[in-house]
Amino acid sequence: MFNWAKQTLANVVGTEEPIYGPSAIRSVAQDAKTTPYTELTRNDLKWAAMDSTCVETQTFYFMSDSGHLAFAQVIYSNVAGIRTTCQFNIKIFFADAKKPHLWSSTPLSHVEFSEDKTDFFATDCALELSEDGTSYTIKSMNDPQAIVNLKITRVTPGFVVGKDGKTLYGTDLSSPWGSMRHAFWPRCVAEGTVMTKDGPIDFKGKAFYTHALQGMKPHHAAAKWNFVNFQGPTYSAILMEFTTPPSYGATVVDVGGLAKDGEIITAGCSCGAKHLSTKQDSENDWPEPTEIKFTWSGTTKDGKAVEAVIQGSFGDRVDRIDVMAEVPGFVKKIVAGAAGTKPYIYQFYPYQHSIPTVLKLKIGDEEITEEGRLFSEATFISETE
Repeated sequence: MFNWAKQTLANVVGTEEPIYGPSAIRSVAQDAKTTPYTELTRNDLKWAAMDSTCVETQTFYFMSDSGHLAFAQVIYSNVAGIRTTCQFNIKIFFADAKKPHLWSSTPLSHVEFSEDKTDFFATDCALELSEDGTSYTIKSMNDPQAIVNLKITRVTPGFVVGKDGKTLYGTDLSSPWGSMRHAFWPRCVAEGTVMTKDGPIDFKGKAFYTHALQGMKPHHAAAKWNFVNFQGPTYSAILMEFTTPPSYGATVVDVGGLAKDGEIITAGCSCGAKHLSTKQDSENDWPEPTEIKFTWSGTTKDGKAVEAVIQGSFGDRVDRIDVMAEVPGFVKKIVAGAAGTKPYIYQFYPYQHSIPTVLKLKIGDEEITEEGRLFSEATFISETE
């Protein structure tokens, strides 16, 4: 009874959950044992737009031929079915490290979806999936400092890990109270511009897209995250890793894959991120990574063994985001006290520091080394021990 009351309170105000342990989570890795990944159809890219607590995002990452990096994102957020908000975010890291990054985050109004739920519309904002399901256009005029007119086209199939990409949460997993799902387009080409006060920035180059749905309070679903997006001339490597809070046994879930033009080389849960060295951030006590190792393994469709690794120091972070910076100080203290959360995101873009990043890949007996560009994030939300 007390657990039930605690859970009810947690759902409404976001307090810490009771300890259910690892039996209250069904990782997508269970599915991936028999179905490592499933290629996406147009139908798999629909917005869920849940009417209960959730955070759903479509995020597009751009690496321009001229060295700039950007992501554009729509966030759909629902709190306990009481209030739904939507936001459009755009962030640009310039090739010249001396130039401060551009960040724009604007609330959206009059949100609508197309009948088939694949397109998102709001005042002065639209994300539209092409009829053939191979490209998206991203347009926003919400901020005159960053007028977005971009298009990405996938050059390889998209995928979810397992049958449907879902990790489920709950003490009765036939009727789960929460979920986590990621869908990916690992390798895309991009075109279009972002108009800034200094003129247009051309984003012709490579791109990556992810559709994420956290069907519960985000800090209940995950306590920390690792993310990497590597794009090389021939190969792409992507990985998303999250660790649950102790309430779900500090369970680690990895989803990722390797791709080249026209094909997914391998994808599944046999991948991971490891912080080889860290330094304590004096502002928040989180262990900021200074050297990270990302690994992937699997098999190709024709049964060849695949191993890949990216390892290195990615240089100084290009940004550290205090996720709750917008929240008034006293609210922040209450939330941190109640839910044990102090979310910070560390972002790395080694290209800005002229640090090469290398993907080492082995497919069967063939060994490949490819230099490319990498964007990585390490996110800390709450303690996992």
